[in-house]
Amino acid sequence: MNVKIRIFAPGILHAEIKLPASKSISNRALIIQALSGGTGPIDNVSDCDDSRVVQDALRHMPQIIDIKAAGTAMRFMTSFLATVSGEHVITGTERMRNRPIAVLVDALRSLGADICYEEKDGFPPLRIRGRELAGGRISLPGNVSSQYISSLLMVAPTLRQGLVLELTGEVISRPYIDMTLAIMRQFGAKAQWNGEREIRVEAVPYSPIPYYIESDWSAASYWYEMVALSGDDGAEVVLPGLFRDSLQGDSAVAELFSRLGVETKHDGNSVCLAKKACDGGPFVCNMVNQPDLAQTVAVTCCMLGKHFRISGLQTLRIKETDRIAALQKELGKLGYLIGVEGDDTLFWNGETGTDTTGTEGIAIDTYEDHRMAMAFAPVALKRDRITINNPEVVSKSYPSFWEDMKKAGFKLA
Repeated sequence: MNVKIRIFAPGILHAEIKLPASKSISNRALIIQALSGGTGPIDNVSDCDDSRVVQDALRHMPQIIDIKAAGTAMRFMTSFLATVSGEHVITGTERMRNRPIAVLVDALRSLGADICYEEKDGFPPLRIRGRELAGGRISLPGNVSSQYISSLLMVAPTLRQGLVLELTGEVISRPYIDMTLAIMRQFGAKAQWNGEREIRVEAVPYSPIPYYIESDWSAASYWYEMVALSGDDGAEVVLPGLFRDSLQGDSAVAELFSRLGVETKHDGNSVCLAKKACDGGPFVCNMVNQPDLAQTVAVTCCMLGKHFRISGLQTLRIKETDRIAALQKELGKLGYLIGVEGDDTLFWNGETGTDTTGTEGIAIDTYEDHRMAMAFAPVALKRDRITINNPEVVSKSYPSFWEDMKKAGFKLA
């Protein structure tokens, strides 16, 4: 059944919103805490789907672990299961069963893991027989998903010889790797970069500690978009729980949106977003370190009539959906003809097709992708309304998103 939601925007935008906790930090902390013995409390764990499936798997350790559509959980749990005793099958949705995982499996096998494919080579589901792994030195391309790299790093302290990981070629999404290393060190690991392309992790076990998780900067990006698109010159949104010195790479949203008409004011562990003048000229950016912000930024630029060129998006093809193709199609429904160059660049030079003022009869498809729903919802601020198909997908990272929009004055029908 295709559920739809229609969104009508308020004339004035003033709100204080409690964002969900960071799922990126939550999922790393949950895995590391389990590897440490699991006795230290973790406060403010994300209540999103991705984190719930990790919590459930770690708590119950069933023989068959269904992580549904959670890509982070699939990558992180694969390495975890390879290093703990027991035999498990890990699987997920149809889309998950068609997302490649051979790079991670091959790396784990080279370290001594016992993993086999249950159906199609290179893809989940996986049958994993956990055991102590030898560790040692391995090499991976730096342009693979950072989740593969983080998955290997997190189990590295449990390996007999630790791990030396060499990254070849361009290293993408480095802030996520740095986040992983920082959290590992907070739990007592000896893990650090050795130059630009080598990471060394010693065979020093984790120590369980109490841990508090900050709010999610990725979730904050949609509120940046709302402030940018609001017709209220005094628009202001307060977001508590965001740290100035954040581990999250997506905290770069503050700098990106400073060019799109949003000022960020820090007050302790809280930020206030306010309208300001938008920079002139096109928006040009390499987002290799913040690919999850690409949909938000692309939609914002189109709604502002701002030409853009965003590169560094090679990982978007293998996310919850092919996000490059999805953006092209859905922005095309709104009249914006988006170009693609190579496998990593989206651009809009002002070319339009159909009417770019109304939304009558238009519904945005979400492709089982939470970020498609949330990036397009603020379009209501520039149109009379926007309709989103299958809005429940937001539960993957931001379950309270629609309720929070209502708190900010949006009407949903």
